[in-house]
Amino acid sequence: MPRTLLRERAYAAIRDAIVAGEIEPGAVVRDADLAERLGLSRAPVREAFARLVDEGLLESKPQSYTRVTAVVAGDVRDAAAVVGAMHELVTRAAVPRLFAADVEAMRAANARFGAAVDAGDVEGALHADDELHDVLVRVSGNHAAAATVARYTPLIRRLERRRFGEGGTCRSAGLHDRLIAACAAGDVDEAVRVTAEIWRTLADLADSDD
Repeated sequence: MPRTLLRERAYAAIRDAIVAGEIEPGAVVRDADLAERLGLSRAPVREAFARLVDEGLLESKPQSYTRVTAVVAGDVRDAAAVVGAMHELVTRAAVPRLFAADVEAMRAANARFGAAVDAGDVEGALHADDELHDVLVRVSGNHAAAATVARYTPLIRRLERRRFGEGGTCRSAGLHDRLIAACAAGDVDEAVRVTAEIWRTLADLADSDD
């Protein structure tokens, strides 16, 4: 397998394990251990570590340790502000370009979201939430915004998963319904307003965690 793909595989696997809480905040991670677990050499794992340090999911002290960062409310607020701004940007660009099939894809994702929330399936709910918003990111064609969303969303997801595990609730499917209705109507301003409201709830989640 090409080195780039090995690096991406290591990065995605470790990032997902951190976000899901399988590797807990404060846990020390070792490249040799994770390389064995993933069936990879240590080189792509070390490269993944460097990227995850840069993205705030790991912290490292040279010649001492690499460990999972704590979930810090201020960091989540900052990430939510950035990600929310990017989603507003792509929504404004995407709505005039949406086809009926794109709107239907959003509706299908929201149906999966609602079913997962009802079943208490946090992982499924967050995955469906990503699928819904990713339609707008994809249609916008803004690769810089997509990269920014991909970089900072994991910081937000860690807090969401933890709060839901403590008995919190997922964001309302009703907000998604309003967003989809605005998209279907081609109402750019309303779609942007609802998008802003959706992402403000994440900042509120961080505020309540202080």
